[in-house]
Amino acid sequence: MSISRIIISFCLACLLVLSCATQAIAFCGFYVGGANAKLFNKASQVIIARNGDRTILTMANDFQGAVKDFAMVVPVLVAIKREQVHVGKRTTVEKLDAFSQPRLVEYFDPDPCEQPQLSESMRSSDRVLPAPSATMNSKPRGRDLGVTVEDTFKVNEYEIVILSAKESNGLETWLRQNGYNIPKGASDLLSPYIKQKLKFFVAKIDIKEFNKSGFQVLRPLQIAYESSKFMLPIRLGMINAQGEQDLVVYVLSPKGRVELTNYRTVKVPTDKAIPEYIKSEFGDFYKATFQKVYEREQKKVAFLEYAWNVSNCDPCSSDPPTPTELKEAGVFWEDNGNTPMKPTFSRRSMPSGSTFITRIHVRYTRDKFPEDLMFQETGNQENFQGRYVMTYPFKGNLSCEAGKKYQQALRPRLEQEASNLANLTGWSIRDIYNKIDFSITQPKKAEENSRFWRNVWGENTSK
Repeated sequence: MSISRIIISFCLACLLVLSCATQAIAFCGFYVGGANAKLFNKASQVIIARNGDRTILTMANDFQGAVKDFAMVVPVLVAIKREQVHVGKRTTVEKLDAFSQPRLVEYFDPDPCEQPQLSESMRSSDRVLPAPSATMNSKPRGRDLGVTVEDTFKVNEYEIVILSAKESNGLETWLRQNGYNIPKGASDLLSPYIKQKLKFFVAKIDIKEFNKSGFQVLRPLQIAYESSKFMLPIRLGMINAQGEQDLVVYVLSPKGRVELTNYRTVKVPTDKAIPEYIKSEFGDFYKATFQKVYEREQKKVAFLEYAWNVSNCDPCSSDPPTPTELKEAGVFWEDNGNTPMKPTFSRRSMPSGSTFITRIHVRYTRDKFPEDLMFQETGNQENFQGRYVMTYPFKGNLSCEAGKKYQQALRPRLEQEASNLANLTGWSIRDIYNKIDFSITQPKKAEENSRFWRNVWGENTSK
């Protein structure tokens, strides 16, 4: 069955947590909810699996707001058909996020008295630590407003309506007449899409169907389409945003890295040695690091956080996606496990394949990102990862000559790690110094060294 050629200008599906505190993410369309609901976007995730003109888009939005019934509005070039829409798994997004996120790597210095030539290759072991990440009941006089219902269909817990509109005020009025509180400014941002004669994909939640499903959160929506235009809209996502928006895009391609064509892409800082205490503060550390480079780049670039073939990783921040998980993410060009695949070398066993993942992180506001994101596939398969190195000093007996030299060289290293941390985050160097244990760099006092019996009897054997 052929897939209609369409241009999709939408982003992410809704993940609605139906619990005491409803919590979820944002997207490139906007949310509409009950008339009294207060909605706002915070962050978004989307998977784009693309080969040539064919794309499968997975939308996984985080929604915040105590609403019983909500919907999302997304512009599309032509009417989407039922067979082009699928309900995916939330774990698919979580898998790619864990696999591609910035990572903290642990190393351990060896005993310099046993291995006097300390070098990078002689570090005893390493470990990678991941980053701490309704229904349409009525049909009002839509044609009087220039709004036409092109199609309606149901996909699991979602009820989908495809709309066309002649002018943005009419569309906004129609949505309001159907009981939705459209954010201020909707007409202005809807207007350019209407002028391009795009249609609108409105996904609502059938709460009864959701309750029967047994799921705790709404699953992502996936849409398959063909288009020579490789884009992701972000302008509508600014309608009900409070402050800056974060969008993480995981692009899967058989060719190599994917790049933005209308915004500059900058690599996040990487391969920096940082103090060991950051292990318990890695989430705060990376947020501060990202904010610092975001401000340095004047808040108008995208950031590359990861680029690697999924067939291997070094180091791995989590188990790599399996062929089945890649298929669930929309990869349609792989064998997907139908025939055995040869394993390739890595720190974890995984199948070989031809899928390259690019992780792009965009923090944006309306004034800094006035255009939708435009992408292009490239043949660049150079590996990149946001990687931060933490090395534990050896704290055993350093009485040998090599141990004394190691101890002398240790303080400058710890000071350099402190300087790196301050430069990456903007944190106070004095505060950083207060958290670093410099005692290991100090030779033991002679009187302490003379107590040769300490390790045998202890300190208080005379009592």
